[in-house]
Amino acid sequence: MGYPNDILSTRAVIKHGLYAVIPPTGLVNNVIPGVSGCKVSIVASPKMGAGFVQYIIAAEPGAFTGKALADEPEVESFLYCAEGGCHVTVAGEERELTAGGYVFSPAGAGGIRFSNHTGEAAQLLLYKQRYIPLEGARADICWGNANDIPFRIYDGMENVFIKDLLPTELGFDMNMHILSFAPGGCHPFVETHVQEHGAYMLEGEGVYLLDDKWSPIKKGDFVWFGPYVPQASYGVGRGPFTYIYSKDCNRDVSFEL
Repeated sequence: MGYPNDILSTRAVIKHGLYAVIPPTGLVNNVIPGVSGCKVSIVASPKMGAGFVQYIIAAEPGAFTGKALADEPEVESFLYCAEGGCHVTVAGEERELTAGGYVFSPAGAGGIRFSNHTGEAAQLLLYKQRYIPLEGARADICWGNANDIPFRIYDGMENVFIKDLLPTELGFDMNMHILSFAPGGCHPFVETHVQEHGAYMLEGEGVYLLDDKWSPIKKGDFVWFGPYVPQASYGVGRGPFTYIYSKDCNRDVSFEL
């Protein structure tokens, strides 16, 4: 990367067990066995207090996985193509993902493989966590593209919009949502809840309340919200402020923490 152009500084804020703001300028490459031609940044993990692992993957042309990612039998995973495209395989089924495309691989499906033969770089998000089984319910492989899902008005506010990427039925113990604020849109109240989130900013700019601090957030940033951390956002700037985020759901709290 060479010498810096200015005094070293960062917008990154890491509060272990509470929250984290990680801008793209601070990402470093993590070597993951079986992944070739990619810059892989692990932006959330139990080392910071998260109950899941999330990766931001810059896949260059020719990049590929030599083995499935998140292939542990008890682990579920979700791959989202933020930019570019890639060829993806889950449980022997192969599909081409373009921008906005995604796949959910349930526990026991053997994880996710991908390759990039498009001739252009792709930006991928990979999420994985341990699945919590529920008697009489199951989660299945789910393919889709966020661009094919219409937004709906969020909580009665006509300047905030949301879409669900996964089914809301009880077999799924997680979901992925896309939330979008028109300029000046905001959460209806400051949220404080047991769920945690991993959020990747797809477009625009906003300010986010995390615990007791407002932080500027923009496209390319990753934010982790720990359980019970007060949180709320305003969309600012001239266009929509939009991000994709994870949420654990549909399960009671276990004492086995």
